[in-house]
Amino acid sequence: MTIKRALISVSDKTGVLELAQSLHQLGVEILSTGGTAKLFRDNQIPVKEVSDFTGFPEMLDGRVKTLHPKVHGGLLGRRDLPEHVAAMQQYGIENIDLLAVNLYPFEATVAKANCTLEDAIENIDIGGPAMVRSAAKNWNDVAVLTDAAQYADVVSELQANNGSVSKATRFKLSVAAFNRIAQYDAAISNYLSAIDFAETESAGKPVLSQFPGQMNSNFVKVQDLRYGENSHQQAAFYRDLYPAPGSLATAQQLQGKELSYNNIADADAAWEAVKSFTGPACVIVKHANPCGVAVGINALESYSKAFKTDPTSAFGGIIAFNTTLDGAAAEAVSKQFVEVLIAPDFTPEALAIFSAKANVRVLKIALPQGGNTAWEQGRNAVDSKRVGSGILLQSADNHEMQLADLKVVTKLHPTPAQMQDLLFAWNVAKYVKSNAIVFCGNGMTLGVGAGQMSRVDSTKIAAIKAQNAGLSLQGSVVASDAFFPFRDGVDVLADAGASCVIHPGGSMRDEEVIAAADERGLAMVVTGIRHFRH
Repeated sequence: MTIKRALISVSDKTGVLELAQSLHQLGVEILSTGGTAKLFRDNQIPVKEVSDFTGFPEMLDGRVKTLHPKVHGGLLGRRDLPEHVAAMQQYGIENIDLLAVNLYPFEATVAKANCTLEDAIENIDIGGPAMVRSAAKNWNDVAVLTDAAQYADVVSELQANNGSVSKATRFKLSVAAFNRIAQYDAAISNYLSAIDFAETESAGKPVLSQFPGQMNSNFVKVQDLRYGENSHQQAAFYRDLYPAPGSLATAQQLQGKELSYNNIADADAAWEAVKSFTGPACVIVKHANPCGVAVGINALESYSKAFKTDPTSAFGGIIAFNTTLDGAAAEAVSKQFVEVLIAPDFTPEALAIFSAKANVRVLKIALPQGGNTAWEQGRNAVDSKRVGSGILLQSADNHEMQLADLKVVTKLHPTPAQMQDLLFAWNVAKYVKSNAIVFCGNGMTLGVGAGQMSRVDSTKIAAIKAQNAGLSLQGSVVASDAFFPFRDGVDVLADAGASCVIHPGGSMRDEEVIAAADERGLAMVVTGIRHFRH
């Protein structure tokens, strides 16, 4: 299909001059509107205003300019149907072979702190999406461009093929166009259905719920996976349309086999945990739970301490660092069987060591720099969970505990060093499946009990894990992700040798639990915050 006439009307002018110049050199007639047409004229690119093409002026402050039969007929008319061709000739409708449109910046507008409802409404594009849908529907006869990133490839194809675009390219562009319209409409729906109109009228500015009346999500497929959690399940990995910087979806795989469903789930658990620490840290994850976590003076020390927690479970685990992996740490890690290795960067020595282990999946993820919002910190703002014919949404558990937030409730007070270990243990417990019990000391985990129906059983398992690893719990600190409903949990951890415990508090038997801690010579700190992880 040879391109003879193009309509270009864009809000974002990126690359549009180069596109128009290339089309002009190929002998393509260019139609345009408003600011885009002026830009072309100012740069000596011949252009015909759409109003001259249709014989109808732009009106209503530009709200109506391309909503005309000569535009939509030119886009929708099928060249292979004689009745279409005859009707177009009868009414003087000329073919439009290429459409380049990007839409009013609705998403960027509503993201501004000072956006008003009027601003949002005026940035809802009508003519643009209508044209895009017309062109995309008639992809067999029309090429539609909706992103500046598409311009160069299409121009190259036009230049290489005497001004024509292949059927495969037109179909690909059509799919991208419908995807863009879906994204745009979803953004409008999400925004408007989140507005509390009465509150907005009263406040004089938009008042938005975090959970809109209709939730429209957009995800882009990254890859098909070999299978799901089990070999009889199919699976694929999708990312957010705009992934947060420093999130797993932004990972660059440097080597290794393709990632599996379980690899990705476990890698996310490890990465989210490790980037929550400020100093050099290592997290080893097995079946979605941290089995070893530690901080140290460098990558090697943090790994060595984390590995000591549970060498058995670390076999075939996911290992994540929040600091550059150097040769010394890589040498130590390479002695073990590793499924996935994650770090913000790798030295050449580290990469050379793992190049000899071709199956190890090595992921590089840049840590987000600063930022106050969850997105800027590479975190999800909202978590979701599928249930039968529905979805549960919640604000993500991004709470960060500070030393000043802790309240000592026992006669015995923790030492400053113990308080730091308590904060460390509390941070680890946040990433352990409930019921979670985490024994720690000297900036490392000593025993982790995860996912048990009974908190007492989690405590016993954590103690057994420490015993199996040859680690002493004498003088250790313990974090529990939720309160102790009875004193028995406190007795078990005291029997194991713990000296301090941190938990949310809030049980109707808090006084009984505190009295048990005093009786057993434990220091107890409460947070007022729970970290269930189901």
